[in-house]
Amino acid sequence: MQAFVKPKHDYFWLAVAGILPLLLCLVFTFLEARNSLIHQQKTTASTLIDQAEHVSQLAWEMTSRLRQFNNRQCADIRSQLQRYGTLYPYFRSVGLTHGDEIYCSSAFGSTRATLDTMLRGRLPGHHLPSWMLSLPGTFGVKDRPAVVYSQATPDGFSSYAVVEGQYLIDFMTAIGLKHGYHITMQFGGGYRIASGKPLSSYEELLGTSTYTTSSDRYAITVSLTTPRSEALHSWLQVLFTFLPMAIILSLLFMMVTNSWLKRKSSFRDDIRRGIDRDEFTVNYQPVYNQVTGCLSGAEALLRWQRPNGSWVRPDIFITAAEDEGMIIPLTRHLLQLVAKDCVNWQVPPGFNLGINVAAEHLQDKDFVADIRQFALDVAHLNATITLELTERSLIRDGAEVGRKLTTLRNEGMKVAIDDFGTGHCSLTYLQTFPLDYLKIDKGFVNAIESVDGETPVLDAIIMLADKLALKVVAEGVENAVQMEYLKKHSVMYIQGYYYAKPMDNTALMQWIAQQNAAAEPGL
Repeated sequence: MQAFVKPKHDYFWLAVAGILPLLLCLVFTFLEARNSLIHQQKTTASTLIDQAEHVSQLAWEMTSRLRQFNNRQCADIRSQLQRYGTLYPYFRSVGLTHGDEIYCSSAFGSTRATLDTMLRGRLPGHHLPSWMLSLPGTFGVKDRPAVVYSQATPDGFSSYAVVEGQYLIDFMTAIGLKHGYHITMQFGGGYRIASGKPLSSYEELLGTSTYTTSSDRYAITVSLTTPRSEALHSWLQVLFTFLPMAIILSLLFMMVTNSWLKRKSSFRDDIRRGIDRDEFTVNYQPVYNQVTGCLSGAEALLRWQRPNGSWVRPDIFITAAEDEGMIIPLTRHLLQLVAKDCVNWQVPPGFNLGINVAAEHLQDKDFVADIRQFALDVAHLNATITLELTERSLIRDGAEVGRKLTTLRNEGMKVAIDDFGTGHCSLTYLQTFPLDYLKIDKGFVNAIESVDGETPVLDAIIMLADKLALKVVAEGVENAVQMEYLKKHSVMYIQGYYYAKPMDNTALMQWIAQQNAAAEPGL
């Protein structure tokens, strides 16, 4: 038995089914890791802002407390300032100024200096009633950042508090160490106090990520940068959590897809192998002319018997062939089988040989050539070929198909609609294509219950055919009542078990010989 080989596009769909869950897992986990990273940054930045606001609140409270010493001699308040600067946390020094001159501080006592000298630069905004500013250092401690808070009174005095920047650096370092954050904190638009290793900026998907936020209470801005290694670690952590599930889904999708492809491709490949192995044969069902009382022709019906002896129903394998792109090769095979069968046929003059053609074949560029070749192969019969249009598939380019059928009719062929009334485009066919016969589906014939009864739908179809000058063929006639009813309603052609069952090539010739022996030949 020939080994089953998957078509290349089947492997494509299997690959898609396997890769899709994994790809979705990559995308989902990346987005989840990114959202988690942003949430983590926001939480950390919020904590930093809260701490900076807390320190700032203490500093402003200190400047307010110091205002009680305005206009007092430094000798009287020096010890108190030193106590404030020593006992209260976070402060490097506190002091008082008059105008731009520091006249008393916890760090230098009564040593006088300008505010610009202590802050090591002329600072915009120090003339305002209150201001805060982060600095890279002060006069007394040049290598460590600080934050200065100042409040002035209308009489020219002001108080200030200098927060030790190391407190902020230590806090930023502690909170950002786990994730490798680079953090900066800026007060009043001044110097950016930083902790953590400066990071190079990368714009890739897993590059560095910076989040910046500001306080709603004070002029404090915090910026937090996450290293690319943390982004990668966060993504891998989420990925390895969901990857087992994605792998299971991938295998499940591949199993389902493989099962679907097997069902889909089994018929396609089996049909192809069946053609190669001559598993298909043709049966012929005679058509009776009620006017002449003789054989009018026969319809070629394709049959398929598997090597194990089982038969595949025509409606199953023909539908599968149409769905899976095998109907044209199958129809060509039918034409070859019929041509081979009828090499030695002896049939009455004017014999009609019916061949079913599908929409896909009608729309194929080689359709006319295929039919012409078949006509040459059976030319010795002097038979009339009738092309029976089936309605299982919609004919898209009706105008072009109409031209093809007109060409073939001009060459002596006939056109019929098969199983009229069961498809979705029967009336469209009547309007679009040049027709000769209308074949009534057996479902309408089965509705006949008595010779004098009524079958409204069947009667309407017969009337429609008469209006269009089409000859009618009734399919599926199984008893004398149906036969008589159809004859009464002027249906000329009968096809069904009551007249003759489908039979193979040899049996058909024997049956025709018997009919000729029993009656005068002729139509």
